[in-house]
Amino acid sequence: MSRVLYISYDGMSDPLGQSQVLPYLRGLRERGHEIHLLSFEKPASFARAGEALKQSVKAAGIEWHPLKYHARPPVLSAVYDLQRMKRRALKLARLHSLDIVHCRGYLPAMAGRAVKRKTGARFIFDMRGFWPDERVDGGLWPQSRLLYRWIYRYFKKAEKKLLYEAAHIVSLTVAGKKIIEEELAPAAAAPVTVIPTCTDMRHFDFSRFGPAENEALRRKAGIPEGALTIGYLGSTGTWYLTDEMLRFFRILRQKRRAVLLMITRDDPERLRKRATELGLPAEDILIRPAGYREVPQWVSLFDFGLFFIKPGFSKQASSPTKMGEILAMGKPVICNAGVGDVAMLVKRFDAGIALESLDEKAFEEAVARLDALKEKPAGHYRKAAAEWFSLERGVDLYDKIYRELPA
Repeated sequence: MSRVLYISYDGMSDPLGQSQVLPYLRGLRERGHEIHLLSFEKPASFARAGEALKQSVKAAGIEWHPLKYHARPPVLSAVYDLQRMKRRALKLARLHSLDIVHCRGYLPAMAGRAVKRKTGARFIFDMRGFWPDERVDGGLWPQSRLLYRWIYRYFKKAEKKLLYEAAHIVSLTVAGKKIIEEELAPAAAAPVTVIPTCTDMRHFDFSRFGPAENEALRRKAGIPEGALTIGYLGSTGTWYLTDEMLRFFRILRQKRRAVLLMITRDDPERLRKRATELGLPAEDILIRPAGYREVPQWVSLFDFGLFFIKPGFSKQASSPTKMGEILAMGKPVICNAGVGDVAMLVKRFDAGIALESLDEKAFEEAVARLDALKEKPAGHYRKAAAEWFSLERGVDLYDKIYRELPA
């Protein structure tokens, strides 16, 4: 059994923590590992969900050590949180004689590297993508400004040190693993394991919802009888090509009766306004917020899941969480190539359509193929999710890493 400190800068009271951190840790605790969790919680989210989560995490046998996340001032708040992270991580490692420090992302990895140097704990760099390049590609660190050029160079130097000092590296994608091994750290001794963002197949299971239940939800959402339902799941900012998705939907509407059902907490008025500007009637854009518990049933209403993501160097290391969740619910995906392993997986599992370009001709060709996708049974798409994205597979791989780390 390993004694593990898991560090996440993402909060457990946020949807991401509940879907992409806690399920893994519960599974690893069940495998016999001692788990201590250090996370940074946004005050509003923690006030809403913190107390219930404390009970749930405690019942799972996980020792949770939440700290307050600071968002302001930009940059300086992250530096402040990093120093607190290092101090608390070192204290916990010493107090509990922890022998593995598992770090989710770059800032946690910098804290984990410090713990490794001072205690000898083995350090796992769970990259979650090429974060410095994501910040640049997404326009968050504009390289026209001296400060952000300096910050980018600082983290790229840190990235190399983290890759070379880690005992094990985790990449979300096969494409990212190739870049790590051939470009970023070709002489690193640490092995690289690919573990995509995983899906809890018990939570995302279409058999949980009967026809009558779904029909009632369709009426509540305002989906007309017989209308094809194109579904979008998640936020629409920074990386997601909202205009292109709306244009795809516009082409589809020219061919058949359809609605776009968007399950998102984003501002509905902003989305409807943009749809109207692109010539789409507001009544065909249905926008519903949902928590993690409600998401599966909403996805069960989709005929297809749609997502277009801005491609780029950093996106080769990205694994869209929504892809596994949509497939697990027995729905095919319509997406674009150039993002992580998306196109490879669509082809390998015959899981939908991955467009090589996002122009009108490509949209029309994709629309013409939709009926063929619908002919496949839901179990076909769920099987793809089970083989690549299942939570159980992810826990198995993390458990293997823990047990095989060199002493």
